[in-house]
Amino acid sequence: MAIKAAIFDLDGVIVDTAKYHYLAWKRLAGELGFEFTEKDNERLKGVSRMRSLEILLEVGGLSGKFSEEEMLDMAARKNGWYVEHISRMDESEILPGTVECLRGFRNLGIKTVLGSASKNAMLILSNLRLAPYFDAIIDGTKVSKAKPDPEVFLLGAKEAGVKPGECVVFEDAQAGIEAAKRAGMKAVAIGNPDDLSGYDRIYRGLFEVKPEEIIKI
Repeated sequence: MAIKAAIFDLDGVIVDTAKYHYLAWKRLAGELGFEFTEKDNERLKGVSRMRSLEILLEVGGLSGKFSEEEMLDMAARKNGWYVEHISRMDESEILPGTVECLRGFRNLGIKTVLGSASKNAMLILSNLRLAPYFDAIIDGTKVSKAKPDPEVFLLGAKEAGVKPGECVVFEDAQAGIEAAKRAGMKAVAIGNPDDLSGYDRIYRGLFEVKPEEIIKI
């Protein structure tokens, strides 16, 4: 089946906001009285906000110590600090090759879609001036299930007006690759081969991607 749409994750593929998530989680851990390292933070990759908080509390030995209301408050505080960081982002933070890759697909008549669990995706795309490059934008305000559930990608295909089997997904997280496969889509990994598996192809970044080759997968 021919590729008719390219679906892109946001964090780690188009822009690196992981550092800002880490700074916010580290600040929360500090307030709770324990250290949260970059190695600990690797466990949060591609995971929802509330699950990330649960993992952070596990790291600090504080699992089960807080009510649901307290946890929601902590997650909201963390997100507030994160939003402060990303509100200052600009086009200089777009990862290399992103614009060229998006243009390349659009020039071939391939729909481009954002498929991200982030509820702040529109703020980031607006600051980076990338929103016009997408035919459809699916973010955390439109989905309820976190990857590896395929909801975000299936909705992206639906909004783009294509079948799941006609889509290729660009992801940097294992959960995202699994979500793409569950959706019946091709998966292109962005990152290190030692850290990821189950993909159709892998590249270090979008700067290595040649759209005319991808549509032949």
